[in-house]
Amino acid sequence: MVATPEIRLPRRPAVIAGARRITWLTIDGEIETLNRVRAAERLSADTLPYVCHAGAMARKLDIQPFPAFDLLELFAFVRPARFALPTPLGLAEALGLSLPGSSESAAASLLASSRALLGDLMALAADNPEAARQAAGQAQAMALAGWPWGPSVLAALGRPDGPEQGSAKETMRVWNRLPEWQDGPPEPPPAHLPVATKEAQARLGELLGSGAEDRGGQRAYVGTCTHAFAPRNRRDEPNLVLAEAGTGIGKTLGYVAPASLWAERNEGAVWISTYTRNLQRQLDTELDRLCPTPTEKETRVVIRKGRENYLCLLNLAESVTRLAIGSDEAVPLGLVARWAAATRDGDMVGGDFPAWLADLFGHRLTTSMTDTRGECVYSACDHYRRCFIERTVRRARRADLVVANHALVMVQAAMGGTGRGDDANLPTRYIFDEGHQLFDAADSAFAAHLSGRETAELRRWLIGAEDGARRRARGLKARASDLIGGDGEAEELMEEALRCARILPANAWTTRIGGGNPVGPTEAFLASLRQQVYARDRNADGPYDLETPTGPPVPGLLDTAAELETALGKLEKPLKGLSTCLLAMLDTEADELETATRARIDGLVRSITRRGLQPLAAWKSMLASLRADTPPDFVDWFGVERISGRDFDVGFRRHWLDPTRPLAETVYAPAHGVLVTSATLRDHTDGDATETWAGAETRTGATHLPTTLTEADHPSPFDYTENTKVLVVGDVNKSSADATAAAYRELFLAAGGGALGLFTAIHRLRAVHQRIAGPLEEAGLNLLAQHVDAMDTGTLIDIFRAEEDTCLFGTDAVRDGVDVPGRSLRLIVFDRVPWPRPSMLHKARKSAFGGRAYDEMLARLRLKQAYGRLLRRATDRGIFVMLDRAMPSRLATAFPPGIEVQRIGLAEAIAQVRGFLQKT
Repeated sequence: MVATPEIRLPRRPAVIAGARRITWLTIDGEIETLNRVRAAERLSADTLPYVCHAGAMARKLDIQPFPAFDLLELFAFVRPARFALPTPLGLAEALGLSLPGSSESAAASLLASSRALLGDLMALAADNPEAARQAAGQAQAMALAGWPWGPSVLAALGRPDGPEQGSAKETMRVWNRLPEWQDGPPEPPPAHLPVATKEAQARLGELLGSGAEDRGGQRAYVGTCTHAFAPRNRRDEPNLVLAEAGTGIGKTLGYVAPASLWAERNEGAVWISTYTRNLQRQLDTELDRLCPTPTEKETRVVIRKGRENYLCLLNLAESVTRLAIGSDEAVPLGLVARWAAATRDGDMVGGDFPAWLADLFGHRLTTSMTDTRGECVYSACDHYRRCFIERTVRRARRADLVVANHALVMVQAAMGGTGRGDDANLPTRYIFDEGHQLFDAADSAFAAHLSGRETAELRRWLIGAEDGARRRARGLKARASDLIGGDGEAEELMEEALRCARILPANAWTTRIGGGNPVGPTEAFLASLRQQVYARDRNADGPYDLETPTGPPVPGLLDTAAELETALGKLEKPLKGLSTCLLAMLDTEADELETATRARIDGLVRSITRRGLQPLAAWKSMLASLRADTPPDFVDWFGVERISGRDFDVGFRRHWLDPTRPLAETVYAPAHGVLVTSATLRDHTDGDATETWAGAETRTGATHLPTTLTEADHPSPFDYTENTKVLVVGDVNKSSADATAAAYRELFLAAGGGALGLFTAIHRLRAVHQRIAGPLEEAGLNLLAQHVDAMDTGTLIDIFRAEEDTCLFGTDAVRDGVDVPGRSLRLIVFDRVPWPRPSMLHKARKSAFGGRAYDEMLARLRLKQAYGRLLRRATDRGIFVMLDRAMPSRLATAFPPGIEVQRIGLAEAIAQVRGFLQKT
């Protein structure tokens, strides 16, 4: 029954939790300040306070999760696929309310945000009755599961008693209301018309708009980029451009200008690849200049990610179908359903899905609803025509600009040699932004791991769920049976493959091999491998990962390796045969197969190749090499990954000594033009420019191509000598957590916040955080921390960017994800020189690439990348502090020419930070 919409807010306290102090706004409007123990006592099951991010609060108070009116849940319901920081200030900003400036006003703002969001639902009830009916059905399903917001939401929608009979489950089936994609004719290959420098510079002017500052450096950079869009003159010799562009050049629009022109003129796509999600979001925003209307952007620009990033509608449908009335799964599923109906493209990882929902409800019913396990059945799926993944793939085929990540580009290129499937028409033009990360991205993409987790995953992919497991895990037979039904040979090959797959580890394999009771040849080999690692790594009693060379082998290891090699060969044979049978169908039944069925066969063959045949071939090669020397292009070792001192994975690792070799062969060589760009391509030493470019060529793989390079340096226009300082503090005992914490505390206080603390070890980060979070809070500064706060790293960085005086702790790797202009980042403090971890892989590369000079190059590049975070705009100012007095002077060339590296004591450093940053 429809009633008059109204706002019903239960009388409950509102709570804000700090590091030590908890602000409690009572139901009578009184403010109380509690300690953590007292607050934890009050948060009983029937308190149900208004909070923002109950998970983060429980972590801060060190208590079990508690029921609450979490504003984030209400925001996700009312404004699905809309951005908001998971803080009281972030919610107020997203809702256009007064921004809280203290913990007391933040508590009050939770009530104001609640009223505003319920007011949005009242407006929805008045303006769009059908949308309100859908929302009420979803809210009813969630309310029956005990969702605290349920009654208030239903009242605001004018349905306090719920929707009409039986509609709750129906409204959760949002996939039925999604539009279907349409196939078009195959796209012809692009033409080869060049882009002239003056034309690209004119396009840049259009993108910048009238009245924009004429930056000579940016115009010169555009001229460099155009070389990547010239016609190719020889096979396997692309036009390769290495362009270093300092911060402030305007790199993004600098390469978008010629790329967009080339795409329009030649009717082809340019793929722009990044390493971090942050840059992908930045690119997406910048491309609004090229496509001023959403309709135009929908056609011309696509953000393309791997299948594991997108919501699988079949996963959602199966979860909703088995949902029982009153099940607590209804709450996260309801919020995911709301988001699925509103999302731009179904991207759950870095798209418009709120990352904090996974923090609140866990991954199983949120981000793990993607196609993470390679179980897609393509056209056999009831939701194929509405699939987010398939829609994005088809849009990418017709787009001008496709924004992707390094990993996807490399995997796609490696698979493209088959000439089949989604990405058969590989792009001919690439732009690799964040090019300094290509070495690491290729190292991950082209590695092979014969491990317990990898082999167990292959078993699950082939056989499916075992032991009555409830979770969806379709085996290969379930995905392919209707395709091969009636083909006796294919059916026999399928059964043989499934029988052979049982040599791979089943559930609880870590327990069995750890206890000396392996089952089957894979577990037997892994048990011998584990024995060797524990026998030879001197840190076997510690909590961290272990590793050891593959030889000399312990007794029995070579025998188990040979048995496993034979068993893997037996599994490989029927999979090859099955793949051949499927391909034969495309030929023998060409006149009968529908387009969707052909696409499904293509997809299945590609899956068998990628998930089965490729790793099996690599594993067999690795096992065979144990009886001889490791091939010179590779580095092999045995390792045990551990979490909190317990085995997580056990395996045989193989990495390329130089992973840019397969990068050059599979990605660069087939392309016609490649632009690799970054602010930190080169390692600046005291040597000449030729030497610095040689290092960049090695790190990007340019040395592996017989082609003429275009190399150009476009220095930053920023005045680093005037606006930054570099301090090395020499009187802090870096081995003392107390001394390090005191240094961080005083430096952060001197800066007044806006500080980023970078650590080379997680345990030191946690130790320092434990010591200084409280004192900083007493001074009015909020300290966020990776590996401490119950939020993903991207969310922490978003909060850090938005709140000017907030501080952030992170590991050294965080430096690439931090793009924070303005006063929000004015101080960076490094606990130690970021030397590379002395692993076996690094040892081999150090020997191959120059010994100590290689270590110093990597450290300089990391320092350069971290220091480069300080100035993102011409008006920014900042200080870089190193707390490690052992930093060699040879590393000082990581900083721009003219920067004096001052070696001083902590007291003087604090004074300089305070004095210098007061000018900002």
